[in-house]
This record gives sequence, structure tokens and C-alpha cells, in this order.
Amino acid sequence: MYLPKSFHETRPDVLHALMRDYPFATIVMHGNDGLVANHIPLELASDASLHGHVARGNELAKADGAEVLVIFHGVDGYVSPNWYPSKHETGREVPTWNYAVVHVHGRLRVVEDPAWLRQLLDRLTDRHEASQAKPWHVSDAPEDHIEKMLRLIVGIDIAIERIEGKFKLSQNHPDANRAGVLKGLAERDGRRDAELAELMQQTEERRHGR
Repeated sequence: MYLPKSFHETRPDVLHALMRDYPFATIVMHGNDGLVANHIPLELASDASLHGHVARGNELAKADGAEVLVIFHGVDGYVSPNWYPSKHETGREVPTWNYAVVHVHGRLRVVEDPAWLRQLLDRLTDRHEASQAKPWHVSDAPEDHIEKMLRLIVGIDIAIERIEGKFKLSQNHPDANRAGVLKGLAERDGRRDAELAELMQQTEERRHGR
């Protein structure tokens, strides 16, 4: 990943927060026919591992020991040069895209243990159902149905070897331009503009030690 110094994020708590907030990840590996990518939700089980599950027909289910790249995509958004005060002074600005991503490099292990899988499904379900008025639990389904579903999947345990974070949030611009981007995001008020503005503000506060 192209990683200019101003956008390089190294703090584990910040990287882990993005991974937890945006758990739907892309797993890339070398398959028999070249590069392959799969998209699944993953749990940051610890500082050292990611857990998930896939169907037995998925190529990841046969990739025990494979080297993988896992990409967590955070919030992103288009940035107009019209938002920069410097553009109105010099005209020397162009459009760009602000975003935050985390790349995890690791080694995949296939898990066949039904008890391990059941515990994973319970944790994932409870987490993602927590906001529901009446959360659904795995145990709400008939036990024979659960056992049948468990036979159709395998677990994946990815040992984390290296993490890279890129938070491209206008850090390479002067304060006035960054303030202009925040104002532009607030006025546009798109689906994820508020999230992007919040992340920019948090990054700015950390940068100044506030």
C-alpha cells in the first residue's frame, strides 16, 4: 500500500477500533488460478488473531496455512477543491478522496472444531443483534438445524503478523483547508459525511494532543 508519512497510522487502539467498527473485510490470497478475494465479517478476537467462518465450498476452507491480506474499509468520501480556501486564492487545487483503511497481513488456519464454531457464531450474533429491540440468538433456532448449519461451514483463524493503517484525512493541508473540508462535509450531509467529519476531527485532536 502506498503510505505517505502524513497518512501513516500506527497506534494499535486506533487501528483496532476501525477493525471493530467496520468488521466486513476483504480477504485476498493467491489461489490456484491467481489472486482471489472473499468478503466476510471478521472478529478481532485478540491483538494477535482474527476469527470468522466460511462455507465449505469457499476456497478459503481449503487454504489452511495460506498467507493472506485482510483489508478493513473504514469511512470514505469525495473532497471537492471548492472546499479549500486556498483554491479560491490560487486555483491550484484538485479533487481528492479522504478515507481510512487497515491492512492486516497474516497466516490462515482452518478450524473444524464444532464447539469453536458454535462459540464464534454466538459471539458474532450477539454483537450484531445487540441494537435490535428483540435480539435473535443462535439458540432460538432448532438444535438440529444449528447442527446441520455447523456441518456446512468451517472456521478461519488468521494469525496477525503485521498491520498497516492509512488514514488519509487532509493532514497534508493547512488548517484553513481542513476546516473547509469539515464545513463542506457538513453542508453536503451525505450518507457517511458525518462519520468522515467525526474521524477527521478525532484525528486532528490526537495530532494536537487534545
